[in-house]
Amino acid sequence: MRFDDLEILDLNGDEDVTLEFPSDNPHSENTKDIKVQKEDEDEEIDWKKELKSFAFTLLITMMVVFVLKNFVIMNARVPTGSMENTIMPGDNILGFRLAYINEEPERGDVIFFYFPDDETQKYVKRIIGLPGETITIMEGKIYVGDSKEPLEEPYLKEEWTRGTGPYVFKIPEDSYLCLGDNRNRSADAREWNNPYVTKEKIIGKAIFTYFPFDRWGFVE
Repeated sequence: MRFDDLEILDLNGDEDVTLEFPSDNPHSENTKDIKVQKEDEDEEIDWKKELKSFAFTLLITMMVVFVLKNFVIMNARVPTGSMENTIMPGDNILGFRLAYINEEPERGDVIFFYFPDDETQKYVKRIIGLPGETITIMEGKIYVGDSKEPLEEPYLKEEWTRGTGPYVFKIPEDSYLCLGDNRNRSADAREWNNPYVTKEKIIGKAIFTYFPFDRWGFVE
C-alpha cells in the first residue's frame, strides 16, 4: 500500500522526523485497483446468482409441466372422423384428467379412455349410458330404461343409417356405454367385443379444442 510523506518537527531535537500515514486520497492508484477488483468480484457473484436463479426457475417450470401433463392435463390429436362434427379429424384437444375425482361422469360427456378390446389404444367417444341403465337402440333411436321418448342428440353429424339396431345394452354398475357422434362411421360399443368402459379406464374429459385456430372452443 502506498503512503504519503508528512514532515513533522521533532520537538526533542533539530532533525525533522518523517512519519508515514495511509493516504485518504480516494483517487490514489491502489484505491482504484481495490475498487475495480471489488466490482469484478461483485459482477462474478451477481452472475452466479443469476445463473442459479435461472436454473432454479427452469427446474420448477419443468416440474410443473411434468405434473400438469401427466396428472392434470392431457393433449390428444384426433385422427379419425368418428366424432364429427363435434371433433374433426386433425383436431388437437385438451382433456382434464381430474374431471371425475370428485364427481361422476355424466351422459353427454365426451371422454378419453382405454379401448376395452385393446387397452394399448386410446379412444374418444361420448357417454350415452350410465351405470346400471338399460339402453335400447332401435331404428337409429336411443331409449333409456323404459322411456318411450328417444334421447335427444343434437350433436349427431347426420341422419343415422348404419348400425341402427336393434341393440339392448344392460350396463354394469361400474361402467358406461359410449358411442361416436358420427354414427355412420364410428366403431363403438355396437361393434366392440367388450362394449362397456369402466370408470377406472377413463383417462379424462375432453374440454377444449385449441388447434386448428379456427376451431378454438369448448367441446360440447
